[in-house]
Amino acid sequence: MVHGTSITAAREAVAATGMRKTGEFTRIGVVIADATRSQVDAVRSQGGVTYVEGGAQPIDFFQETSNTATRGAEAAATLTGADGTPLTGRGVSVAVIDSGVDPTHPYFKEADGSSAVVANLKALCEPLTETCSVQRVPAFVDTDTLSVGGHGTHVSGIVAGRPTTLTDGGKLQGAAPGAKLVSISTGAGIVILGADSALNWVLENHEAPCGAGVPASTCPPIKVTNNSYGPSGGGEFDPESATVKLQRALAAEGVVTVWAAGNDGGDGSTSLTNPPGQDPTGGILSVASYYDQDTGTRDGVVSEFSSRGLATDSSTWPDVSAPGENITSSCRLYLAICSTGLDFRNGPGALDIGTFNTISGTSMAAPHIAGIVAQLFQADPTATPAEIERALKVSAHKFTDGAAYQSGPVGTTSYDKGHGLVDVVAAVAALG
Repeated sequence: MVHGTSITAAREAVAATGMRKTGEFTRIGVVIADATRSQVDAVRSQGGVTYVEGGAQPIDFFQETSNTATRGAEAAATLTGADGTPLTGRGVSVAVIDSGVDPTHPYFKEADGSSAVVANLKALCEPLTETCSVQRVPAFVDTDTLSVGGHGTHVSGIVAGRPTTLTDGGKLQGAAPGAKLVSISTGAGIVILGADSALNWVLENHEAPCGAGVPASTCPPIKVTNNSYGPSGGGEFDPESATVKLQRALAAEGVVTVWAAGNDGGDGSTSLTNPPGQDPTGGILSVASYYDQDTGTRDGVVSEFSSRGLATDSSTWPDVSAPGENITSSCRLYLAICSTGLDFRNGPGALDIGTFNTISGTSMAAPHIAGIVAQLFQADPTATPAEIERALKVSAHKFTDGAAYQSGPVGTTSYDKGHGLVDVVAAVAALG
């Protein structure tokens, strides 16, 4: 990926060095190209080139009580949005960039029989040619059937699963059971280029994700993206990367970006948190995993697996925490990720055998926040991403299970759990 002072400069540099252009992120001045090592070296010295990065680095995919711990269910039951309806995330679409989704899963079934998944897309990438394109697929197509299938369907259910009663009597719902879902499948072998192509698609289409002419009442604008993936072991924050430029452009256009902090644990001696989540830009959130001990308690613990920041560098710390341990959501028996859970449960229909399972990870914590952000935008559609982030931080419940909280610019903070456990009711009040 060749970054230029403008898209024209990047194009000229690629052409001058004989690279083969395969795509571009026009809004942030980046050209994607297939190149030899010598061409990569040569393009760095071209006029107008500001940065060069590889696009094929691999990255990894990282609830009965969870919505009680966050007070999200309480908010949905007792508060209303600016539109006068219950605070369920109604009027907001959440883009889930992940392995895909099964839009026919019972957790996404609306009262009229339609699916909460209003746009179903797939990032088609050719790693050998550094080419990616995001294509629409039919609404009924299951894009979550590859080798790591199930991750995206589980994550999407945590965001916006509809109120569902299982055959064992258990009652489930997502964090924002009134929000709509836009799924962008990156397939099994997710790489940076594919994920960035998905973010770029959101940047170009967030106002009308179902296309021109489809009313917002049917397909609302995207106001938040969920990103439950990243490099294993964390890494340094790179402000010049395409990922960061894209998420900053999204924030400038009113879209919040949510990142899973990672599943590498740590003791604070080094930073293991997901690099793009370390972005200090308002409206870009890194989420740690909180364990409510399956009781809905608000004074639980940070999950042992949840990635910690460097104790002496607050820029690496998570922003907030949300339930990520033992989270029950949509799955299918035959999907690889779903088979890692040990709590297969049957959905509401006679044929819904093993359609829910319980999985842990910061991948499960982040979509709680994405759904909650949808609730907050319903409460205040005029809020900026920075205002949403600040409301979440100043209102967070400060549970003290280990690392001491330290003074910070907003409320208090800690290297392993951020400003604390998100509190939806208090966050709505903090928005004013």
